[in-house]
Amino acid sequence: MSGRYLSFAERENIALLRAQGAGVREIARQIGRDPSTISRELLRNASTRTYNLDYKATVAQWHAERRARRPKTAKMVLNARLREYVQERLSGEIRDADGNRVLGPTVPKWIGKGKPHRGDRRWAQGWSPQQIANRLKVDFPDDESMRISHEAIYQALYVESRGALKRELVACLRTGRALRVPRARSKQKAWAHVTPEVVISERPAEAEDRAVPGHWEGDLLIGLERSAIGTLVERTTRFTMLIHLPREDGYRHKHTVKNGPALAGYGAITMKNALAATITTLPEQLRRSLTWDRGKEMSAHADFKVETGIPVFFADPSSPWQRGTNENTNGLLRQYFPKGTDLSRWSAEDIEAVARTLNNRPRETLGWKTPAEALNEQLLSLEQAGVATID
Repeated sequence: MSGRYLSFAERENIALLRAQGAGVREIARQIGRDPSTISRELLRNASTRTYNLDYKATVAQWHAERRARRPKTAKMVLNARLREYVQERLSGEIRDADGNRVLGPTVPKWIGKGKPHRGDRRWAQGWSPQQIANRLKVDFPDDESMRISHEAIYQALYVESRGALKRELVACLRTGRALRVPRARSKQKAWAHVTPEVVISERPAEAEDRAVPGHWEGDLLIGLERSAIGTLVERTTRFTMLIHLPREDGYRHKHTVKNGPALAGYGAITMKNALAATITTLPEQLRRSLTWDRGKEMSAHADFKVETGIPVFFADPSSPWQRGTNENTNGLLRQYFPKGTDLSRWSAEDIEAVARTLNNRPRETLGWKTPAEALNEQLLSLEQAGVATID
């Protein structure tokens, strides 16, 4: 058996340690397994012919091998009452307060595909397998035959050889997927590049009150066919810099190579290089930190920090107010770059002209100074502080 399952040698160790009086956690620590694995093993595979349910390695191994024999007849094939219960909670009809059936929209016959894109779906009870599995214990507390795991329900839907349920019932699941997502993919982290040391709570406190210049917020403006423009806004002065992100050679919309290079113009490496080239035109004193949302375009933030010396921090999920200055600026920029338009048609000179226009608008929050004037004041004060230090 694979390392996923306990071996006979491990069961011998469990039996020996158990006989010595070791607890579940101590046994788990010594053999390198999770405590829940040990607890489940002691309950499931103990000898059933003794009063105290003694644990013996040979008996436990026999129980494990007996359970592992395949093929097995699906539980819902043998238990019609259980199968009807599950089917009713998955696909049962919607009814009003008086018990009358509510038909819902008319939908085409299921043809083996996933849910329709922006189209009507059949109205059904739509319980999830997990809800069904746990509700059985409530509805039938004393009937052990009315038990099934949520995984067994999923297998009955998606695995043909376990098909106690009609295949088309997958359309009643919330996701409506015709094919099940592989386990490895379901465990992938959406924000694996965001580690504890780069979350926004670790950002220097001086960035919060805007008293010290040099703390920036950034994001992408997304346009038609994956076109984009990078935006940077300084928190104290509201000074805006735009990053030109032209598409790379070989890009074709909807014809990208699976697992191929990112050619839309804002892949991690391309984004890092373009961002570094833009922000390093500023004096070092105005490059203290950068706060970004959780987009994958900043996956190379560690390399960016090494090259520029600027630490990158990431806002919490679904928390745009943590980058409010940037969000507000993006709203202003949409006057020039509306949603649904192709942003790749604009040259670096074009977007620089837009940034200059924004930086020369007076702002109430700056006492009706422009961001350009406010930044210039900060530069002058930094120069004077440098002269005073030299003297």
